Amino acid sequence: MLVLSKPAIEQFSYTRNSRPASTLFTQIPLVDLSKPDSKHHIIKACEELGFFKVVNHGVPMESISLLESEATKFFGLPLCEKHETGQPEPYGYGNKRIGVQGDVGWVEYLLLTTNQDLNLHRFKTLRLALSNYMKSVKKMACEILETIADGLKIQPRNVLSKLLMDEESDSIFRVNHYPPCPHVQPANANGSNGDVIGFGEHTDPQIISVLRSNNTSGLQISLRDGTWISVPPDQNSFFINVGDSLQVMTNGRFKSVKHRVVTNSEKSRLSMIYFGGPPLSEKIAPLPSLMRDDQQSLYKEFTWFEYKKSAHNSRLADNRLIHFEKIAAS
Repeated sequence: MLVLSKPAIEQFSYTRNSRPASTLFTQIPLVDLSKPDSKHHIIKACEELGFFKVVNHGVPMESISLLESEATKFFGLPLCEKHETGQPEPYGYGNKRIGVQGDVGWVEYLLLTTNQDLNLHRFKTLRLALSNYMKSVKKMACEILETIADGLKIQPRNVLSKLLMDEESDSIFRVNHYPPCPHVQPANANGSNGDVIGFGEHTDPQIISVLRSNNTSGLQISLRDGTWISVPPDQNSFFINVGDSLQVMTNGRFKSVKHRVVTNSEKSRLSMIYFGGPPLSEKIAPLPSLMRDDQQSLYKEFTWFEYKKSAHNSRLADNRLIHFEKIAAS
């Protein structure tokens, strides 16, 4: 079982969830990446939910198992040893604090860049596991983006994936560990929810996110009507999030999905997320090939650096895109 070092819990000020989710939602779009019609299912899922599950993803199970095993060992180390990752701020090991604007969660994590050498000092096996895993999920993310381009009938088909393949791509990788939380309470007769927030509600600012977790529940997504639903865990599949940048590039046709993680009172949750981002200098705007003659852009053009800076200075739950929306003419 995964164990969080005691000091990280003793110093923690936790946040309860005030908006409970419904029961497990079984209608998550499922996409078989090996099927020729996968592009139609992906486009539909991106338009309707901004979230879907993929199978036949091509990521080797031995790569998945090795990273989960090594991450389990890492998070079981004493707190002082976990801080010895050799990564510069804001990367490396962290716990409780999410960002610099006061957000906290019942979580500890390892945050890494994907375009630099993983200088993890003495964690050699973990470094190898991370490197192999990231290569595989990056390949899958690019294939999904190229399938999206096919489905949208835009050329060249690497118009999106090339941003992740660029040597200057600002993609990041995160491993989150949510230890069992003794403060979780069952819902009472009045319907009040006793969940403790592991990672607060937010959308991902990048283009696309590729998520996998162990077989512990906790992930929840928000539907368009504001209803929160719990996503059944599936340790053999991956979940894909539409990010804010992809929402802009499709001029709002795709919607970035708001999601959060609540804690479990008995079991640890381990999740691994690849955030596919463009180079810092890349200009983000609706793709001209998706704009009809009479269609207006909903967003101002901005660079990824500008948006990343805005996200950095925002709270998790803030609507960051509102600052980049065009004001409709009266």
